[in-house]
Amino acid sequence: MNAVDAVTEALPGQSVQRVNPVQRGNHKQTHLVTLEDREVVVQLSARPAAFRTELALARAVRERTPVPMPAILAEGRYEAGRYAVVERAPGDDLHERFAGLPLATRETVARSFGRWLAACHETFRFDGYGDVTLVDGELRASDADWRAWFDDHLTEGLAALPSSLAELREPVETTLADADLPERPPARLYPWDFRPGNAVYDDDAGVTAVLDWGEPLAADPALSVAKADHLICAWYGDAKPLQAAFRDGYAAERPLPSVPRVYRLAAVVRSAVDSNGEVTRPGYPERTGTAAVEFHRDRLTALLAGAADGF
Repeated sequence: MNAVDAVTEALPGQSVQRVNPVQRGNHKQTHLVTLEDREVVVQLSARPAAFRTELALARAVRERTPVPMPAILAEGRYEAGRYAVVERAPGDDLHERFAGLPLATRETVARSFGRWLAACHETFRFDGYGDVTLVDGELRASDADWRAWFDDHLTEGLAALPSSLAELREPVETTLADADLPERPPARLYPWDFRPGNAVYDDDAGVTAVLDWGEPLAADPALSVAKADHLICAWYGDAKPLQAAFRDGYAAERPLPSVPRVYRLAAVVRSAVDSNGEVTRPGYPERTGTAAVEFHRDRLTALLAGAADGF
């Protein structure tokens, strides 16, 4: 199946004018499809179970929280996987716009992300930790041992670090071994890739959509606060004022959790390498090569040295 086939099946009678591939994510093919009267986004996934969970979560977030979400117009199966036809949100890729916006505007965006993450934590509660999957129509997570899950989560991230950061594995492992973590913290939604790089921005309307709800987890809410704080506030510069705005937004909806230093280390470690094993590229214009590695190194080194936030 291709994008035209998906539109033909899902929206009969619509005439496809143009199809443009979009580079977004590592596990889905995404296409911007122009119809006679509008544009839609078509996604094709060869991982139907995971994509079904992602779509169910996206629908629930749209229905149950204030997070701006595009409507899912249709979804279905094909021989090799699953597809979805989604409303196209107006605006541009926020990743490409964020660093160039006035600081006050970026603070407004960071504050909104804080409110939205808090809303997700209030709305989506689980009995266990780890992977969130769709079971009998419900989103569930079933790992009962928080410490074991978190240890594995951080250890897997350390194993994926490139050789250029390998000397930091041992001190992070020592910090993990010495960490005094809660035995059974509340389990809340941990949206894995909650960041400006997965959002759409319009100059008049602000953020019009938060995208990519794939591979969701359930975790201590402080862990997802640490990850979002890193990807929203540190990733693009001006970390301190953006962090203050993000935290203010979160605290306006629910109490801001205390974040252990090892959670911040985990956030940096698990953000340093993508699912293809490539070092991630912070900022915009994106850092590459040595500059990207040094960004991750500086954050980890500062946290290991005792900086509360890694700045």
